[in-house]
Formats: sequence, C-alpha cells, structure tokens
Amino acid sequence: MSKPLLQVIIASVRQGRVGKPVADYIVGAIENREKFAVEVIDLAEVNLPLMDEPNHPRLGRYTHDHTKAWSATISRGDAYLIVLPEYNFSFTGPLKNALDHLSKEWAGKPVALASYGGISGGLRAATALSPVLGALGLVTARAAIAIPWVRTHVEHEAFVGYEAIDASIDAVYAELVRLHDLLAGH
Repeated sequence: MSKPLLQVIIASVRQGRVGKPVADYIVGAIENREKFAVEVIDLAEVNLPLMDEPNHPRLGRYTHDHTKAWSATISRGDAYLIVLPEYNFSFTGPLKNALDHLSKEWAGKPVALASYGGISGGLRAATALSPVLGALGLVTARAAIAIPWVRTHVEHEAFVGYEAIDASIDAVYAELVRLHDLLAGH
C-alpha cells in the first residue's frame, strides 16, 4: 500500500523569494519520515491565470486545461502544508487564486501552515488565511511553523534552520499525521 501524499505548497511567486529555501528545508526534514510521501508544488511553476472558469468551482465542471490540471494535482493530495509569506498583513494573491480555482478537491483534508516574515513570522498572514481554509472545508492543524526575521536565516539561497523551527516542524508533522488518520477513519 502506498503512503498518503503530503503536498507542500509554496505560496510566493516573487523573484528573490525565500519561500523556496524555507520549503526545501522543511521538505528535507520530513521527506524520509514514515507516514507521508512528499510532493512540492510551487505556485510559480503552476502559474495559474486569474480565476477564469465560467462555472462555480463547487460544480467541478472545469472548462480550461489549466484548471483541470490543477484539480488533478490537488486531488492527489491527502494533506497539505502551505509555506506562505506575509504581504501587507495578509497572504499572497497567487495563493488565494490557487485556492479559489477549486472546491471539493480541498474538502475534508488536513492542512498546516508554515508562515514567515518579519517580526510577526507571518502569523498575520496565517490568521487571515484561516477563514478561507475553513470555507473550503480544509481542517487546519493547530500546530504551525512561524519564522520571524526569515531573511536573517537564509545564507547562499538556503534556509538555515534552528532548534525552535525544527521543533515546530516535528509538531506540525505529528499533527498532520493525527488529523489525516482521524479524517481517514484510521
């Protein structure tokens, strides 16, 4: 039996972003653990246009190939870990767009957040995102990763972790395992 799939979604698409180094560090810490197979989804590579479907996502009647491909990608996932920056006290437009393209594909699955930024560690973005995740039927983990002053932990385009972040990664992973098993009826 194959492992359930944890999709790590990089929510920033900007040039010079630190989301990819942060995601790479988190994936390196969890990819060989027992429960989940891990897949990285970089919204910069997905490159969805602004929501342009004629039908409401809840209907699942997608007409555009990019939405059909996005639906197939997210449908493969059994759990999600969103790596998101804080922009102006909120989350990124590309993340909102990616979430809004779909509906049922997200529902009933666990999600955890790894936020980063300046003094708040991206927590304002995570807080702003919470009602959106709930509206899509995602079950948000209470454990979270928050990285303050993130740029001070990036050297040569690689995130350099530290004890508190490693402990947060462990807590988030354990919570995703627990929620996945609970929601899957294990």
